[in-house]
Amino acid sequence: MSTPKIVIVGGNFAGLTGALELRSLLGDDVEITLISKDDRFVFIPSLIWVPFGWRKPDDISFSLAPVLERAKIHFVHAPATRIDPHQKLVQTPVGSYSYDYLLIATGPYPQYEIVPGLGPKGYTYSICTMEHALHAHEGWKHLVDDPGPVVIGATQGASCFGAAYEFLFNFAYALRKARLAKRVPITFITAEPFCGHFGIGGLKGGQQMLEFFLKRLGIRWLTNVGVKEIVPNEVHLLDGQILPFKFAMIIPPFLGVEAIRNSPGLGNEKGFIPVKPTYQHQNFSDIYAAGVAVAVSVPWQTPLSVGVPKTGYPAETMAKLAAHNIAAQIKGELPQEEKEFGEIPALCVMDAGNMGVLILSDKMLPPRKFELLIPGPQAHWAKVAFERYYLWKMQHGLVQLP
Repeated sequence: MSTPKIVIVGGNFAGLTGALELRSLLGDDVEITLISKDDRFVFIPSLIWVPFGWRKPDDISFSLAPVLERAKIHFVHAPATRIDPHQKLVQTPVGSYSYDYLLIATGPYPQYEIVPGLGPKGYTYSICTMEHALHAHEGWKHLVDDPGPVVIGATQGASCFGAAYEFLFNFAYALRKARLAKRVPITFITAEPFCGHFGIGGLKGGQQMLEFFLKRLGIRWLTNVGVKEIVPNEVHLLDGQILPFKFAMIIPPFLGVEAIRNSPGLGNEKGFIPVKPTYQHQNFSDIYAAGVAVAVSVPWQTPLSVGVPKTGYPAETMAKLAAHNIAAQIKGELPQEEKEFGEIPALCVMDAGNMGVLILSDKMLPPRKFELLIPGPQAHWAKVAFERYYLWKMQHGLVQLP
């Protein structure tokens, strides 16, 4: 009997977790290949600090190759371009890779083109990738030299609202440190129906807490607004308002990556993978997905479209569930690990420079039995500590503490 082949597409939170978990579960009895367009793991939650020079790339990333080599996982540094679920092939510019089981953990494609002038190729900055965050660092330095109005937020259809809030509050903190707060008015814009919706329906007390912070910092906020276009130094909203800026960072919606969108029958209309609670593809039992690649139904309607966030903790949870189910199939068992995305607990930190909020709830999506928001400086230090711990454990190939 031939050795089972597992291919993983994507090398960040879900992809690397899935690869290491599978090796731990199955030992040397399987052949594992990880395909990634990036050759480094990046701790995405810390990109909010890069624009202010508080983190350098090497502080929050590491090379994938040594980690995978130690785990005896073959690494292909190339983008997946297409997946053929019938021939069981993943195509890349450097060759095609066959699989018996496939885990898709590809992350997002930022859809800047949804708004004319949006994004690094337009007139606004972004923190979606390391490259974009470094570009925003240049923008920050220009603003310090020539202060003026700032616009921060997220467009209609966006799902990463937490990062927008974190960047907003860190921006305000950086301005205070630079003694520029009085010279730089900030406007926050969001498609959310209210502050603190976060794409998860909000949490008890969240709206009041955020609005208190915004008022205290003198930040103007606009909810339930969409962006029509960006022109030099102006954000044009769908309701006709025009917001001047010298620096703007606006989060776009996410699509599934091009490889999924180029593979008929694999993803939905936005390029995300429809899955069962086992994280198996609804139509292909040998294909799994985890992280941003997973299609999630929004359980509500809002005046402007609001997406559901798929952050590091749920990405890891999905990857581990998928790995256990792949291992079960290889052993001739039925996949049994099940958990709907909405049932995954919410465990995260909203950082605010030298402060923050710990966010805890029993489920990602309502209805919930338990919700808790804990503001204070301990939240900031919890995020810093977790950053250090997480990078250390993943760089050493540890899915869990030894």
